[in-house]
Amino acid sequence: MDRRAVLRLVAAVAAYGAMTLQFLGSFARHASGSTAARTRSFPTADYNWTKHRWAFGVDATRCIGCLSCVVACKNENDVPGDPHHFRTWVERYVYVEGEDQPRVDSQSDPADIAASHPEAVDPYRFAAADEGKAVEKAFFVPKLCNHCERPPCVQVCPVGATFRTEDGVVLIDQNYCIGCRYCVQACPYGARTFSEVYAVADKCTWCYHRITKGLKPACVEACPVGARIFGDLDDPDSDISAFVHNNRLEVLKPEMGTKPTVFYVGIDKNVR
Repeated sequence: MDRRAVLRLVAAVAAYGAMTLQFLGSFARHASGSTAARTRSFPTADYNWTKHRWAFGVDATRCIGCLSCVVACKNENDVPGDPHHFRTWVERYVYVEGEDQPRVDSQSDPADIAASHPEAVDPYRFAAADEGKAVEKAFFVPKLCNHCERPPCVQVCPVGATFRTEDGVVLIDQNYCIGCRYCVQACPYGARTFSEVYAVADKCTWCYHRITKGLKPACVEACPVGARIFGDLDDPDSDISAFVHNNRLEVLKPEMGTKPTVFYVGIDKNVR
């Protein structure tokens, strides 16, 4: 074996060892079977994640597509201001007369990017793509990570960087993430992105740093029409408990078996 082959072998062994250490450390930290992980306060000393069961509601009959939620999320979570990175987004469904399927677009579509004004107060908007056409029906659908009870992203992460907390929130420990993007590909809802700046996966966290302090997610606070609902299902007086109790709910792609904890009202079969 020549010198170059030896060096390549040493580098490969070192890389494998580093990944193994990352995995073991992450597993020890996030393993759901660990008594310490289940009982300790997380992420702050005065928050007990075993006493909450968070969930999210979306009332599509109320959403007006103003995108205040998108701007609030970007500002709160330091999401890049470009039109290609979102933790939450809004899709527009337009049914034009004579067409069987709706026209669907979002802020990341080229026409909408061209119509946006980065220096304006509302830098993200929808283009007037269907102006002049006979529109039979149109509505907006906010989307975000579904924080599934059976998250495929957690299953495929090779180092345990993606995990589900005791209170029902799917998070990414970006200190452990190796940027392999397996979770981005595994998510059936397209709710994950990749940060080229930090070389890690990114997604909605329901503003975990806020909800563990008794605050609402930034997008919920910013919505002017109450289309986004959030709360603790274990609290019968919470907004989300009332939303779940009083509505006929749907989830996205129920056939996937992921058991989302984002519940929808006012969507049709074409919303995926």
